Amino acid sequence: MSARIMLVEDEEALCALLEYNLRKEGFAVSVVSDGDEALPAIEDERPDLVLLDWMLPNVSGVEICRAIRARAQLRDMPVIMLTARGEEEDRVRGLELGADDYMTKPFSMTELVARIRAVLRRARPAVAGSAARFGDIELDRDTRRVRRAGREVRLGPTEFRLLDVLLQRPGRVFSREQLLDLVWGRDVYVEPRTVDVHVGRLRKALNRRGERDPIRTVRSAGYALDETYAP
Repeated sequence: MSARIMLVEDEEALCALLEYNLRKEGFAVSVVSDGDEALPAIEDERPDLVLLDWMLPNVSGVEICRAIRARAQLRDMPVIMLTARGEEEDRVRGLELGADDYMTKPFSMTELVARIRAVLRRARPAVAGSAARFGDIELDRDTRRVRRAGREVRLGPTEFRLLDVLLQRPGRVFSREQLLDLVWGRDVYVEPRTVDVHVGRLRKALNRRGERDPIRTVRSAGYALDETYAP
């Protein structure tokens, strides 16, 4: 079952780009470009998640987010705010209004998709998808289990989240900063070198003697699951 996303955005070029890429990622997407139309459309369609622009014609995204959280039937609906505002007080205000996450323009589609999946896993696990596979590696989000070539791989919670993020986009190089945001969260301060420690633990758990390491280190850039990996 595909997760249904409502995109509330008035910038035509960005809207087209987001819609195309989200559909390519397997999401069902509906689009609203005017603040006046957003809340009635949300109430009518009841999407699994709302991508909501801060600045909209007629009714702002801030007002729409506030209205969503004020209505009992919509209160639990996940909302990610999209905005050009980058100041800390604006981010705090967006989260205080009830947004589940906050993306400052310009942003990468990879990070946006990862954040959408993370929010959906917390709020709508039935539509987020419970399993992921890459080569002979299998990850099950429901049971929190990982297998490689049929054998069970025991991972700590941080290594499990780290593998989950990497599995979402094989071949994509994630910087240490991106992994810190996606695995540990934006509001937690962790030294970037901590990522290296946990990648080392993940490698140790995944790889037995003679097995190829599926995690690629990109010098001065970060880590990725090797897109050419084939057991």
